[in-house]
Amino acid sequence: MQQVFKRPLSLKDVQTHFCPGCHHGTVHRMVAKALDEYDLQKRTIGVASIGCSVFLYSYFDIDVIESPHGRAPAVATGVKRAKPDSFVFTYQGDGDLAAIGTGEIIHAANRGENISVIFVNNTTYGMTGGQMAPTTLLGQRTSTSPYGRSLENEGAPIRVTELLTNLEGVSFAARVAVNNAKNLMDAKKQIKKAFRYQVEKKGFSFVEVLAACPTNWGMTPIKANERVGTELSDYFKLGVFKNVANL
Repeated sequence: MQQVFKRPLSLKDVQTHFCPGCHHGTVHRMVAKALDEYDLQKRTIGVASIGCSVFLYSYFDIDVIESPHGRAPAVATGVKRAKPDSFVFTYQGDGDLAAIGTGEIIHAANRGENISVIFVNNTTYGMTGGQMAPTTLLGQRTSTSPYGRSLENEGAPIRVTELLTNLEGVSFAARVAVNNAKNLMDAKKQIKKAFRYQVEKKGFSFVEVLAACPTNWGMTPIKANERVGTELSDYFKLGVFKNVANL
């Protein structure tokens, strides 16, 4: 019988430790598949930060650098400038990139660094206790907002993709989701397109991925997956926001 589905070469053959219903494994597979399709595995350097994203080195069969919390874009900038022939991407969560790492992501994007950023937005600090993140939705309860996020006290959730789209240095920016087959196909397409931007030396590329965190949301995997397609997608609109080279 012909094999039609297999593990990407850029992923290690290991068992997942992520919580049931977590979308990190799904995103990992799409990133690895894009690396394989461009034959990038042997010259790729991934940069992880703190949070669930840090486990990049446990699952990817590539070189990985662990950066301080929020500093992945700065570390990736140094790696890319020191080794310009390498393919360099960061893999970050919203508690990392959109909070303590705001300065790093904005300035790396504004400079137009030729790196790619995968931003997994599950609206919470996944690893460290489910605290409120800059992307936590209004009314959402977390360990640090037990009565729900309020507009008066915490302000509105930050739409990171729209924020970065306004910067001149950004060449490609998109927001995708991984909650159903249609969105999975589009997510795979946009991640591959973002990587192509770097391969062709066209500048900074960014993909935000709406994902579920059933454990910290206090939901079953099925309900959490549904929430991605409703509440999250209603506020964080899906689509390609910038594509300067029309790739």
